[in-house]
Amino acid sequence: MESKFAYLLVADALLVLHVFVIIFVVFGLLSIIIGKLLSWPWVRNPWFRWLHLATISVVVVESWLGMVCPLTTWEMVLREKAGDQVYAGSFITHWLETIYFFSAPGWVFAISYTAFGLLVLVTWFWVRPNPFNRHEGH
Repeated sequence: MESKFAYLLVADALLVLHVFVIIFVVFGLLSIIIGKLLSWPWVRNPWFRWLHLATISVVVVESWLGMVCPLTTWEMVLREKAGDQVYAGSFITHWLETIYFFSAPGWVFAISYTAFGLLVLVTWFWVRPNPFNRHEGH
């Protein structure tokens, strides 16, 4: 019984992590745009910008290759090990699914993610990230 609970707990944690990744990508882009308009210096942080660009790039590549996100795959495996139906179960699972899983053909997501990724790339040139400074803090 305890192992089933542990599997479900880790599956829910993966679902929450997945939501945070989505929030990072979406609100990261909004922050870059707003930060440019309001002169927020942190939106030019190279670590933030490279991580943001890399994250949406992975999403775009996965969508064009027809891959299921590894976070989703791991979550489903854990739910199956717990004897749970995939995406049925806890309160957290139900509501977080409602927030970010939609019914549409795969090509719709691929095009949407690509358009979003292109917008991220445009902001890369519009709001240039600062270069990495090897002497920072010295």
